[in-house]
Amino acid sequence: MADSILVRAAVAEDATAIAAIYAPHVLNGVTSFEVVVPDVAEILRRREAVLELGLPYLVAEIDGEVAGYAYASQFRPRAAYRFTVENSVYVAKRFQRRGVARHLMRELIEQSARAGMRQMIAVIAEPSGSTASVALHRSLGFEEVGVLCEVGEKFGRAVDVLIMQRALIST
Repeated sequence: MADSILVRAAVAEDATAIAAIYAPHVLNGVTSFEVVVPDVAEILRRREAVLELGLPYLVAEIDGEVAGYAYASQFRPRAAYRFTVENSVYVAKRFQRRGVARHLMRELIEQSARAGMRQMIAVIAEPSGSTASVALHRSLGFEEVGVLCEVGEKFGRAVDVLIMQRALIST
């Protein structure tokens, strides 16, 4: 790939680009189960919540343009899950299939491990239609641990969710 991808910590000024990348996923797909596109203020609030937990929130740039973003969030709110995170990664359509998600995920995994997290969970909606996401996660050491059948609903239809898991540090 000829593009130079820079992965860095997301800053408040990235919120508009992040919102623009996320909106089509909300409006047109099932990679997100949200149905209302969050505004820039909500993106900023969510980013701050991730950072307050000491977790990474990253963007990838190509030629100075935000091409994608990724973050780790609490898997569940109870203390027993405090060393487990869920990953989220989104790439702008015009930058897909250029290695952006892989660069983001590698750095997300590394920074989550440095933050003391032990396990990372990927929650992938409609796994039969998300073959690129499944392949990416598998190539980064995630293993399929189960399918939750018809737990999501979007666009008037039930959607399955694949759960994949990866150890970040040895316990």
